[in-house]
Amino acid sequence: MASATRELSEADVPSEPVEAPAPGVRRISIGSYNIHSCVGMDRRCSPSRIADVLRELDCDIYALQEVDNEPGAEDDSQQLEYLSKAMEMAAVPGLRIVRHSGEYGNALLTRFPVSSVHRHDLSFGKWLEPRGALDVELDVGGRALRVIATHLGLSRSERRFQWRQLLAAIKTSPPDHPTIVLGDMNEWFPHAGTLRDAHNILGQALAPPEFPSFWPFLALTRIWVRPLAAIVSIKVHSTPLAKRASDHLPLRAEIDVERFG
Repeated sequence: MASATRELSEADVPSEPVEAPAPGVRRISIGSYNIHSCVGMDRRCSPSRIADVLRELDCDIYALQEVDNEPGAEDDSQQLEYLSKAMEMAAVPGLRIVRHSGEYGNALLTRFPVSSVHRHDLSFGKWLEPRGALDVELDVGGRALRVIATHLGLSRSERRFQWRQLLAAIKTSPPDHPTIVLGDMNEWFPHAGTLRDAHNILGQALAPPEFPSFWPFLALTRIWVRPLAAIVSIKVHSTPLAKRASDHLPLRAEIDVERFG
Protein backbone atom coordinates (compact mmCIF):
# COMPACT_ATOMS: atom_id res chain seq x y z
CA MET A 1 0.00 0.00 0.00
CA ALA A 2 1.36 3.41 -0.87
CA SER A 3 2.21 5.85 1.87
CA ALA A 4 -0.66 8.23 2.56
CA THR A 5 0.05 11.72 3.83
CA ARG A 6 -1.93 14.66 5.11
CA GLU A 7 -0.78 18.23 5.52
CA LEU A 8 -1.23 20.18 8.72
CA SER A 9 -4.86 21.11 9.14
CA GLU A 10 -6.66 23.45 11.48
CA ALA A 11 -7.54 20.48 13.70
CA ASP A 12 -3.83 19.71 14.16
CA VAL A 13 -3.00 23.17 15.49
CA PRO A 14 -2.79 23.20 19.32
CA SER A 15 -5.67 25.04 20.95
CA GLU A 16 -3.21 26.70 23.33
CA PRO A 17 -0.24 28.57 21.82
CA VAL A 18 3.10 26.86 22.25
CA GLU A 19 6.00 29.23 22.80
CA ALA A 20 9.17 28.52 20.86
CA PRO A 21 12.35 28.36 22.91
CA ALA A 22 14.57 31.36 22.58
CA PRO A 23 16.97 31.23 19.62
CA GLY A 24 20.26 29.70 20.64
CA VAL A 25 18.73 26.78 22.54
CA ARG A 26 21.54 24.25 22.88
CA ARG A 27 20.06 20.93 23.99
CA ILE A 28 16.72 19.22 23.72
CA SER A 29 15.44 15.87 24.95
CA ILE A 30 13.09 13.42 23.28
CA GLY A 31 11.47 10.28 24.68
CA SER A 32 9.80 7.23 23.15
CA TYR A 33 7.33 5.34 25.31
CA ASN A 34 4.91 2.49 24.63
CA ILE A 35 2.35 3.30 27.32
CA HIS A 36 0.31 0.07 26.85
CA SER A 37 -3.02 1.93 27.01
CA CYS A 38 -1.87 3.23 30.42
CA VAL A 39 -2.33 -0.29 31.84
CA GLY A 40 0.50 -1.14 34.20
CA MET A 41 2.05 -4.37 35.41
CA ASP A 42 -0.54 -4.38 38.19
CA ARG A 43 -3.26 -4.47 35.44
CA ARG A 44 -4.53 -1.11 36.60
CA CYS A 45 -5.28 1.58 34.03
CA SER A 46 -3.77 4.83 35.29
CA PRO A 47 -3.14 7.72 32.88
CA SER A 48 -2.05 9.85 35.84
CA ARG A 49 0.74 7.35 36.56
CA ILE A 50 1.91 7.56 32.95
CA ALA A 51 1.89 11.36 33.26
CA ASP A 52 4.08 11.02 36.36
CA VAL A 53 6.55 8.89 34.39
CA LEU A 54 6.61 11.52 31.63
CA ARG A 55 7.37 14.16 34.26
CA GLU A 56 10.24 12.01 35.51
CA LEU A 57 11.55 11.80 31.93
CA ASP A 58 11.32 15.59 31.56
CA CYS A 59 11.50 15.72 27.74
CA ASP A 60 10.67 18.42 25.22
CA ILE A 61 9.12 15.87 22.82
CA TYR A 62 7.45 12.51 23.51
CA ALA A 63 6.58 9.86 20.96
CA LEU A 64 3.87 7.68 22.48
CA GLN A 65 2.62 4.29 21.31
CA GLU A 66 -0.56 2.39 22.22
CA VAL A 67 -2.49 5.48 23.24
CA ASP A 68 -6.14 4.61 23.86
CA ASN A 69 -8.61 7.39 23.06
CA GLU A 70 -11.83 5.63 23.96
CA PRO A 71 -14.52 8.10 25.07
CA GLY A 72 -15.84 7.43 28.54
CA ALA A 73 -17.27 8.95 31.68
CA GLU A 74 -13.86 9.45 33.32
CA ASP A 75 -11.84 12.61 32.70
CA ASP A 76 -8.82 10.53 31.70
CA SER A 77 -10.61 8.11 29.34
CA GLN A 78 -9.34 9.97 26.27
CA GLN A 79 -5.72 9.43 27.08
CA LEU A 80 -4.10 11.73 24.51
CA GLU A 81 -6.15 14.73 25.57
CA TYR A 82 -5.55 13.91 29.23
CA LEU A 83 -1.77 13.60 28.83
CA SER A 84 -1.61 16.74 26.70
CA LYS A 85 -3.31 18.76 29.43
CA ALA A 86 -1.37 17.09 32.25
CA MET A 87 1.96 17.85 30.57
CA GLU A 88 0.87 21.25 29.20
CA MET A 89 2.13 20.20 25.77
CA ALA A 90 0.70 20.27 22.27
CA ALA A 91 -0.67 16.91 21.09
CA VAL A 92 -0.34 15.64 17.53
CA PRO A 93 -2.52 12.55 17.00
CA GLY A 94 -1.44 9.83 14.65
CA LEU A 95 -4.09 7.38 15.68
CA ARG A 96 -4.51 4.72 13.02
CA ILE A 97 -6.56 1.95 14.59
CA VAL A 98 -10.28 2.68 14.72
CA ARG A 99 -12.18 0.44 17.09
CA HIS A 100 -15.90 0.27 17.70
CA SER A 101 -15.52 2.51 20.75
CA GLY A 102 -12.71 4.90 19.84
CA GLU A 103 -9.25 5.37 18.39
CA TYR A 104 -5.94 3.83 19.37
CA GLY A 105 -2.35 4.20 18.20
CA ASN A 106 0.53 6.67 18.01
CA ALA A 107 0.81 10.28 19.12
CA LEU A 108 3.33 13.03 19.71
CA LEU A 109 3.52 15.53 22.57
CA THR A 110 5.73 18.56 22.04
CA ARG A 111 6.73 21.86 23.60
CA PHE A 112 7.81 23.19 20.20
CA PRO A 113 5.64 24.83 17.53
CA VAL A 114 4.39 22.42 14.87
CA SER A 115 5.13 23.52 11.30
CA SER A 116 3.65 20.57 9.39
CA VAL A 117 2.14 17.12 9.91
CA HIS A 118 2.04 14.11 7.57
CA ARG A 119 0.55 10.73 8.40
CA HIS A 120 1.97 7.74 6.55
CA ASP A 121 -0.21 4.66 6.19
CA LEU A 122 1.97 1.60 6.91
CA SER A 123 -0.85 -0.94 7.00
CA PHE A 124 0.04 -4.36 5.58
CA GLY A 125 -2.72 -6.70 4.48
CA LYS A 126 -6.36 -6.64 5.49
CA TRP A 127 -6.00 -9.15 8.35
CA LEU A 128 -3.27 -7.37 10.31
CA GLU A 129 -3.62 -4.46 12.68
CA PRO A 130 -3.47 -1.09 10.86
CA ARG A 131 -0.19 0.77 11.40
CA GLY A 132 1.02 4.27 10.68
CA ALA A 133 3.78 6.81 11.20
CA LEU A 134 3.62 10.44 12.26
CA ASP A 135 5.94 12.69 10.25
CA VAL A 136 6.13 16.09 11.93
CA GLU A 137 8.22 19.20 11.30
CA LEU A 138 8.97 21.21 14.45
CA ASP A 139 10.42 24.68 14.94
CA VAL A 140 13.19 24.25 17.52
CA GLY A 141 14.42 27.74 18.31
CA GLY A 142 14.42 28.70 14.65
CA ARG A 143 15.77 25.36 13.43
CA ALA A 144 13.60 22.94 11.44
CA LEU A 145 13.57 19.45 12.97
CA ARG A 146 11.83 16.48 11.34
CA VAL A 147 10.47 13.86 13.76
CA ILE A 148 9.11 10.53 12.47
CA ALA A 149 7.38 8.43 15.14
CA THR A 150 5.95 4.97 14.59
CA HIS A 151 5.02 1.56 15.98
CA LEU A 152 5.80 -1.26 13.59
CA GLY A 153 4.11 -4.63 13.24
CA LEU A 154 4.76 -7.99 14.83
CA SER A 155 5.52 -10.14 11.78
CA ARG A 156 8.86 -9.95 9.96
CA SER A 157 7.30 -9.56 6.50
CA GLU A 158 5.09 -6.77 7.82
CA ARG A 159 8.05 -4.92 9.31
CA ARG A 160 10.08 -5.29 6.10
CA PHE A 161 7.24 -3.68 4.15
CA GLN A 162 6.86 -0.91 6.72
CA TRP A 163 10.59 -0.19 6.83
CA ARG A 164 10.68 0.19 3.05
CA GLN A 165 7.90 2.78 3.30
CA LEU A 166 9.63 4.61 6.16
CA LEU A 167 13.07 4.66 4.57
CA ALA A 168 11.58 5.96 1.33
CA ALA A 169 9.93 8.77 3.31
CA ILE A 170 13.18 9.58 5.13
CA LYS A 171 15.03 9.89 1.83
CA THR A 172 12.71 12.73 0.76
CA SER A 173 14.73 15.03 3.04
CA PRO A 174 18.32 16.01 2.20
CA PRO A 175 20.91 14.04 4.22
CA ASP A 176 21.85 17.20 6.13
CA HIS A 177 18.27 17.91 7.27
CA PRO A 178 18.04 17.21 11.06
CA THR A 179 15.84 14.15 11.49
CA ILE A 180 14.78 11.94 14.38
CA VAL A 181 13.18 8.54 13.82
CA LEU A 182 11.87 6.75 16.88
CA GLY A 183 9.26 4.41 18.30
CA ASP A 184 8.53 0.80 19.11
CA MET A 185 10.08 -1.03 16.16
CA ASN A 186 9.17 -4.52 17.41
CA GLU A 187 12.51 -5.77 16.03
CA TRP A 188 14.14 -8.02 18.62
CA PHE A 189 16.83 -9.54 16.33
CA PRO A 190 19.85 -7.16 16.53
CA HIS A 191 21.23 -8.21 13.13
CA ALA A 192 17.95 -7.83 11.23
CA GLY A 193 18.19 -6.45 7.72
CA THR A 194 15.64 -3.76 8.56
CA LEU A 195 17.88 -2.39 11.30
CA ARG A 196 20.94 -2.62 9.05
CA ASP A 197 19.16 -0.56 6.38
CA ALA A 198 18.17 2.04 8.98
CA HIS A 199 21.73 2.23 10.33
CA ASN A 200 23.05 2.81 6.80
CA ILE A 201 20.85 5.87 6.41
CA LEU A 202 20.63 7.21 9.96
CA GLY A 203 23.73 5.87 11.71
CA GLN A 204 23.89 3.28 14.47
CA ALA A 205 22.92 4.67 17.85
CA LEU A 206 22.87 2.92 21.21
CA ALA A 207 19.83 0.71 21.75
CA PRO A 208 19.61 -0.34 25.40
CA PRO A 209 17.00 -3.01 26.23
CA GLU A 210 13.69 -1.73 27.61
CA PHE A 211 11.27 -4.65 27.31
CA PRO A 212 9.75 -6.14 29.38
CA SER A 213 9.81 -3.42 31.99
CA PHE A 214 10.20 -5.81 34.95
CA TRP A 215 13.27 -7.50 33.41
CA PRO A 216 14.38 -5.74 30.21
CA PHE A 217 16.43 -7.79 27.76
CA LEU A 218 14.96 -6.80 24.36
CA ALA A 219 15.66 -3.51 22.56
CA LEU A 220 12.30 -2.98 20.83
CA THR A 221 12.30 0.81 21.15
CA ARG A 222 14.79 2.76 19.04
CA ILE A 223 15.83 6.39 18.65
CA TRP A 224 17.88 7.44 15.62
CA VAL A 225 19.16 10.99 15.22
CA ARG A 226 20.66 12.38 12.04
CA PRO A 227 23.31 13.68 12.27
CA LEU A 228 24.54 10.96 14.60
CA ALA A 229 27.02 13.38 16.20
CA ALA A 230 24.12 15.35 17.68
CA ILE A 231 23.36 12.56 20.17
CA VAL A 232 24.62 13.34 23.65
CA SER A 233 23.09 10.28 25.32
CA ILE A 234 20.46 7.57 24.92
CA LYS A 235 19.27 5.92 28.13
CA VAL A 236 16.51 3.68 29.41
CA HIS A 237 14.43 5.32 32.12
CA SER A 238 14.22 2.59 34.76
CA THR A 239 12.61 3.82 37.95
CA PRO A 240 10.27 1.96 40.33
CA LEU A 241 7.36 3.95 38.91
CA ALA A 242 8.28 3.28 35.28
CA LYS A 243 8.64 -0.44 35.97
CA ARG A 244 5.02 -0.53 37.17
CA ALA A 245 3.36 1.90 34.78
CA SER A 246 3.67 -0.08 31.50
CA ASP A 247 5.12 -3.29 30.09
CA HIS A 248 7.78 -1.15 28.33
CA LEU A 249 10.30 1.21 29.86
CA PRO A 250 10.68 4.60 28.14
CA LEU A 251 13.79 5.53 26.19
CA ARG A 252 15.24 9.05 26.45
CA ALA A 253 17.72 10.80 24.16
CA GLU A 254 19.47 14.08 24.81
CA ILE A 255 20.44 15.98 21.68
CA ASP A 256 22.82 18.89 21.04
CA VAL A 257 21.07 20.94 18.38
CA GLU A 258 24.22 22.99 17.81
CA ARG A 259 25.61 19.89 16.10
CA PHE A 260 22.84 19.93 13.53
CA GLY A 261 24.99 22.21 11.42
